[in-house]
Amino acid sequence: MKVAFLFGGLPHYYVLLLNKMNQLQEVEVMVYYPENKNTLSIGKSVFQDKSLCEFETRALPEAAGLFGKVKVTGLDEAVRADRPDILIVCWPYSLSIFADFKLLWLLERLNIKLVEKSIPYQIPKLQEAYRYYRNIENIMDESLRPLGKKGLFTDIKYSFLTLFRKYQFNRADGHVCYIPQAKEILGSYGVPEEKIYIILNSPITNNFLKAADDIKGEPDILPRNDYRIVHLGRLVKWKKVHLLIEAVRLLRENFETIELLVIGDGPELNNLKQQAEEAGLSGNVKFTGSLYDPKEIARYMKCSAVYVLAGTGGLSINDAMCFGKPIICSTCDGTEKFLVRDGQNGYFFKTDDVNDLAVQLEKLLGNEEKIKSMGEESLRIVKEEVNEDIVISNYIRAFHKILEK
Repeated sequence: MKVAFLFGGLPHYYVLLLNKMNQLQEVEVMVYYPENKNTLSIGKSVFQDKSLCEFETRALPEAAGLFGKVKVTGLDEAVRADRPDILIVCWPYSLSIFADFKLLWLLERLNIKLVEKSIPYQIPKLQEAYRYYRNIENIMDESLRPLGKKGLFTDIKYSFLTLFRKYQFNRADGHVCYIPQAKEILGSYGVPEEKIYIILNSPITNNFLKAADDIKGEPDILPRNDYRIVHLGRLVKWKKVHLLIEAVRLLRENFETIELLVIGDGPELNNLKQQAEEAGLSGNVKFTGSLYDPKEIARYMKCSAVYVLAGTGGLSINDAMCFGKPIICSTCDGTEKFLVRDGQNGYFFKTDDVNDLAVQLEKLLGNEEKIKSMGEESLRIVKEEVNEDIVISNYIRAFHKILEK
């Protein structure tokens, strides 16, 4: 079967997953992506490298689309030429695709199944949508800017969006989603449960597991520290690394050797460095810059104690679990609810509550026995429940069932 994905870019972590999927005899993968390198359809500072792709790709132009979002143009010519069996589309392109009745007719005529891929994150249940969007100023993008201003125009816009979603979700031939809650969310819009496939999400965990083994005999890159917290990911506002710096400030009086190791880069880097300096934490907060080589990441994870994601995200939790780290997080993108078992391999803290974050950290910092046992549970979950082999198997199972209908 030939499966085409429409993405907002070529993020390295998903490219590696699709490379592995493409190695299967029964699947041929290809990806459509925007030719505009400055597209807003992918997060700032997301690492992309087209040379990593071991599958066919095709760049498509972008244009203004529905509800103020972008769309790709030329998709009809692309699918006519490529003839995939399944076309998987993601936000925000899905909005305009489901309004393009000429394209929908073409897909039906060519017997191409149209599937929507989502987490789904920031999609309310139908019965909660009106109240949810009435508080639009509380819904943030990755720069922590509200998605809109409260008012009549916003009410009308999101009322139409909700009605459109009800049509869109039901018009799709299937849904592949990261989180089990998707069945409840999409089901509230009338989507039958048999059209919703939970695939989960994972990086190539085998690469990280191998890297951890490969560096076992190496000298530590930093002195071991049971009070070292580590963050891995892009430095954008909705990762909320500023909360971690503030938590370190609160805890330093009781934990003199506390340290925050920040792995990543992005538009917030200078602001975070300035925050640490102004708080007198220059010796307690270290920045490594971006790291993508699994061995380089493994070296820093090896000598750190606890992984914390203070804001939105998901895959970095998987990454840290591969290195046997206990996890502390809050509301992320929904995937954390499946990965983190409170009290077993980590703790949850109240969203944006730095005092509660400090309380949860206190439960682990310096507690070598608990760090070890929780880390072992993280590793078990990755090996047995959430890894790329399971995700790919879930995809293949979904593809077969969708094609049977």
